[in-house]
Amino acid sequence: MLPYHLGCPSWNEPAWRGNFYPADLRPAETLGHYCQVFNAVEGNTTFYARPSAETIQRWAQTMPEGFRFCAKVPRDMSHEGDLRDQFTATQDFLQLLSPLGPRLAPLWLQLPAAFGPNRLGELACWLDEFSHQSIAVEVRNPAFFDKGDAERVLNRLLHERGVERICLDSRALFSVRSQDPAVLHAQSKKPRVPVRPTAFSASPQVRFIGGPDLDANQPFLEPWLDKVAGWIEQGLTPNVFLHTPDNHLAAAQALRFHAALCERLPGLPALQLPQPPAEQLGLL
Repeated sequence: MLPYHLGCPSWNEPAWRGNFYPADLRPAETLGHYCQVFNAVEGNTTFYARPSAETIQRWAQTMPEGFRFCAKVPRDMSHEGDLRDQFTATQDFLQLLSPLGPRLAPLWLQLPAAFGPNRLGELACWLDEFSHQSIAVEVRNPAFFDKGDAERVLNRLLHERGVERICLDSRALFSVRSQDPAVLHAQSKKPRVPVRPTAFSASPQVRFIGGPDLDANQPFLEPWLDKVAGWIEQGLTPNVFLHTPDNHLAAAQALRFHAALCERLPGLPALQLPQPPAEQLGLL
């Protein structure tokens, strides 16, 4: 059992076949394989589309008890209109995901850059309506990163409710100068905001967005290794998710992160990659 949760944006990545996944692994088996190595996933898919009830049941049957699925609130709820108009939709979404039980932790609310200080009242109402649910919030409006009144009000609002402010670090991605379409696409989509390494509850949340070169990402990861190690030593249980531009190397980045964390925390167990079954020798 790891003292923290580690994972990637998703588990269904075809590029992992032949390295992280066996080359012949069927798509239906990827989640089971992923769960043997990592104990959390961002669950980006729910931001774009609600899974079917049958899909949720399959996930619940496959994910181990201690696994964490950090489902994102669908974007039609988080990005369209007033959050106070989304109470019923949010409850329906939570009901859909209810077979996951305690594995749904936390629920992630990713807010658009247009969501500014004048809308903190509706955020507070939404959080209070679902105070029984573990929640983490990601903000992108520049006013929440200028160390002024708006940021202090936001932090106080979240801290008083035990709601995490998701720590997003995209510095490694934006340090890259490349014409690689995957890099350019990621740079056009990911926010470029200052880093805020906060811990407002027992489970701080980290999203690290790296570039395509794992060695080049390492200097940006070093402070997070120290921070996560410190949180664990304090008795907190961080959630750490590693990205690369097209996520082809996300699993490799996560494995590298854990190996480096083991150097800071020598008692930390190593991750165990599943071994392929031994080839049976035929009779001569």
